[in-house]
Amino acid sequence: MDTPPAAAAAAAVTPAEGSFPSFLLLACGTLVAALLMAAHRLGLFYQLMHKVDEASVWHGGENVAAVLKAHGVRFVFTLVGGHISSVLVACEKLGIRVVDTRHEVTAVFAADAVARLSGTVGVAAVTAGPGLTNTVTAVKNAQVAQSPILLLGGAASTLLQKRGALQAIDQMSLFRPLCKFCASVRRVRDIVPTLRAAMAAAQSGTPGPVFVELPVDVLYPYFMVQKEVVPAIPPKGLMGRVTTWYLQNCLANLFAGAWEPQPEGPLPLDIPQASPLQVQCCVEILSRAKRPLLLLGSQALLPPTPPNKLRAAVETLGVPCFLGGMARGLLGRSHPLHIRQNRSAALKKADVVILAGTVCDFRLSYGRVLSRRSKIIIINRSREEMLLNSDIFWKPQEAVQGDVGSFMLKLVEGLQGQTWATDWLEELREADRQKEQTYREKAVRSVAQHLNPVRVLQLVEEILPDNSLLVVDGGDFVATAAYLIRPRGPLRWLDPGAFGTLGVGAGFALGAKLCQPDAEVWCLFGDGAFGYSLIEFDTFVRHKIPVIALIGNDAGWTQISREQVPRLGSNVACGLAYTDYHKAAIGLGTRGLLLSRENEDQVVKVLCDGQQQCRDGHPVVVNILIGRTDFRDGSISV
Repeated sequence: MDTPPAAAAAAAVTPAEGSFPSFLLLACGTLVAALLMAAHRLGLFYQLMHKVDEASVWHGGENVAAVLKAHGVRFVFTLVGGHISSVLVACEKLGIRVVDTRHEVTAVFAADAVARLSGTVGVAAVTAGPGLTNTVTAVKNAQVAQSPILLLGGAASTLLQKRGALQAIDQMSLFRPLCKFCASVRRVRDIVPTLRAAMAAAQSGTPGPVFVELPVDVLYPYFMVQKEVVPAIPPKGLMGRVTTWYLQNCLANLFAGAWEPQPEGPLPLDIPQASPLQVQCCVEILSRAKRPLLLLGSQALLPPTPPNKLRAAVETLGVPCFLGGMARGLLGRSHPLHIRQNRSAALKKADVVILAGTVCDFRLSYGRVLSRRSKIIIINRSREEMLLNSDIFWKPQEAVQGDVGSFMLKLVEGLQGQTWATDWLEELREADRQKEQTYREKAVRSVAQHLNPVRVLQLVEEILPDNSLLVVDGGDFVATAAYLIRPRGPLRWLDPGAFGTLGVGAGFALGAKLCQPDAEVWCLFGDGAFGYSLIEFDTFVRHKIPVIALIGNDAGWTQISREQVPRLGSNVACGLAYTDYHKAAIGLGTRGLLLSRENEDQVVKVLCDGQQQCRDGHPVVVNILIGRTDFRDGSISV
């Protein structure tokens, strides 16, 4: 039967009419969801359950200081700025020593030194904008050196960011490529959990720098921020009222729940560990070795393994070893297992090589110094570093991602006292003796002018006390010292690391002396590098921090000119002057001494005089005029 036309038309209209309530319901639901989302973003729900204490004079800087104190932080390095003043004042009140420097980069270098020597997080706080940009080199150096540091940076208030405020830049984008963890605190109540997470991130996995941005309005008391945010005289009109409500709500959300109790102490750390199966595989490989060799790098000295336990493990293992980075000095001044010279030749002869925290980067010629016949065991917390260049120049027999120190303890335990024939060790030691004889011969040669740097450094080596801690900052002079100066114990040598940064000296010395006040801190500077650190001797004087600096002054950027002149035929931009750095230092309040050919027979006496003045509490600068030798001919600086 055919449907009548009227009925068909009615049937056609019915779905459209029925869809209108559904559309209305969808629109209403979307509107409600948007309103709920807006209310959440404005903090309205949170404010219903957490009130604002408008009468409190407490400020966010005190939350920052409380977290640092709970994490055992003893020093905060800084160059003062209005954005961070509340943090510094709060730290001082809690007994955290605030040490101000003359450049922000020095503050971060000092924090780096504290991190390396104490096994905790080093902390620096700097002001917004240029204060932060001044730290970039030091933060990158810490990233490459895998030093756990916390950088606290001031910032424009949350409401004024991207509105042309003083010193306001996109700081987060600047530091994300440099740091493991970056966060910007937007509410006072977030300070504590953000800092706890940052401190844990700095030390977990592969350690490194972290950055927390602290806008100025989360650091100051409610009444101060209120004066800046909310107009004293409310504007008239609907738009003015809406704006005032918005600002008042932002203020309330900023401080809601700000002073409620929160846990402040350290979070658990995530430190990778080698599996028992991996350890056993390495035990089996090493047990069959005839000519084993161990290369220990900086990661070996990371917590949780104490240096004394690591040293005992290396001694028990009995394998000849080379020490680099922070591992320098692990075995003391003259341990029979410690081989110092001819590393490339030794690597070519070894049948099993253990790279414990050592990376196949430029320092190992990207892996090309390793023999294809050798079985390579590599241990590193970072998988990326562990396998660097393994697709080109070398292949690991066993690659273990884990903590180096813990692995070494387990490896020794698995070998159960196995020993190796002494002829391999004696062969390496004989090569060491021959190389060191050539150094002695170079030390007695005359130079065209001033003093022979090889001889000077040999004399320094002879008078260094057992409690000396060496900070090195420079090119040619420092590279020469690396062959001649022997650290007296573990954690007694500080160099910039793989980034090769000049300018670390003053900051490292500052952090080192504060961290180990009983140590005698000796700084070895090239004259070029000393230019970065000179003004910080004012910092040493003001804070009564005695260190002794030796400047190898050869009036030039010699590490560069050594290859630039023969290759390109010009010394352009490589020349400096035999500057009276000791007089400049005297002007800053330190003790200054001069060594040159005129008092060549008094080198030891002058050094000992400087040492005594340092022991009496004075920073000392010894300006040593040196000539040029062929000691490092053939070295490269790129």
